[in-house]
Amino acid sequence: MFKSSSKICIICKGYRKLCGLKRCPLISSTIYRSKAISMIDRGNVDGSTPPTVLVGESGYPNVRVYLGIPPGVRGDKASFYDNPNQWFGRLGLEDIIDLRSNLVLTATPKLHIHQIPKTLDLEVLLTSVSTKPVDIEAVVDKVIKASIMFDSIIPPLGPSVIAKVIRVTSNPQVPKAIEKVIEDDLKASESVISLYSGGVDLYVITKAFSLGLLGTLRNRKAVPTRWSVTAVDQIVGNNLLLTVKSRPSISEVLVFYSEYMYNKYIVVLAPGSYRGLWIEVWHPSSVFNPGSVTEYLVVEEYALGKYTYMDGGYIAARTSVAEYLYKIGKQAKVAILREILPQYIYPVGSWQIRLNVKNALEKGPVLRNPSIDEFRSFIELKMDIPKEVVINLIDFIYGMKQKKLDNYFRSTP
Repeated sequence: MFKSSSKICIICKGYRKLCGLKRCPLISSTIYRSKAISMIDRGNVDGSTPPTVLVGESGYPNVRVYLGIPPGVRGDKASFYDNPNQWFGRLGLEDIIDLRSNLVLTATPKLHIHQIPKTLDLEVLLTSVSTKPVDIEAVVDKVIKASIMFDSIIPPLGPSVIAKVIRVTSNPQVPKAIEKVIEDDLKASESVISLYSGGVDLYVITKAFSLGLLGTLRNRKAVPTRWSVTAVDQIVGNNLLLTVKSRPSISEVLVFYSEYMYNKYIVVLAPGSYRGLWIEVWHPSSVFNPGSVTEYLVVEEYALGKYTYMDGGYIAARTSVAEYLYKIGKQAKVAILREILPQYIYPVGSWQIRLNVKNALEKGPVLRNPSIDEFRSFIELKMDIPKEVVINLIDFIYGMKQKKLDNYFRSTP
């Protein structure tokens, strides 16, 4: 059992496993980072990028472009280093940290966001949207960051180096749909919708958006990768919901469930016009709650597409819900409850949110038209969350007023 203490890592020192993980991610990532740095042979990085191509945000609008290379790994084996669809359900938190720690980020000199699509080597730009790993050779100038970087939106990143020269030594395999939109003079949002409708993976679309390959020809610019992930999710979600909001409502309450990597999700679809509720519950000592009490975040989305708070996690989850509602031809009130366990001590990116919610919906409902008692019992069985969160959720789904809910909870065990 995880002990809620901000000093747990100091007490544990990596060997007592007090966090409940199979092995210490801090120690594992240090080992792999050291291994990755040691494999930079005489100032060179040589391997295949999965592809991993990112745009930084430090110093914006003058930013670096990073190519991720697992040193010594070539060909199809490299693709696994940047493939969340293959990670889901197969790799644990520690496995992903180990994997990504061995990915060296080779950085270009800083360029203005409008210069990147125009002056960066075309082969480097096309590498970002290749369907196959691309061979890269880089001459290293210096190591700029030996530590692993964690983020709530993008997967963990390994050590970073500045490259004097980056050479693409194999041909990027670019989908014809991507080639077409690169040549088209369309708004970026129109290109995103066109690619998504044509079956191009969201992950690939995000890379194209980030590197400035999309948009009107005169106004193309690179966008930091963190911002691009949420922007593409929002564009796709908004487009799907335009159709969803014109469809009839579902006729019953449906409850879905998924858990993976110390994150638990309850997704509820209820009769009514589309609007959304997102509640994140963070236990003490989890990655963004170093305190000693449980904290939670509530985001509401109204029918007109306005949010009480813009949250990248909710926008990622909403994409999967919008896809599901579009597929079944219905609209609904949507509530998503996420519980983050203390063992989730490092974020791995919003992909796990999107795929967890998608997994819950694809598995099918675990409850149909539950009573309030049945729904509350299910929450208590699956999660350990504050009473006020449960009240908020029931109020949203069943439309009970606060006073009535308070009386209800006082009268039930």
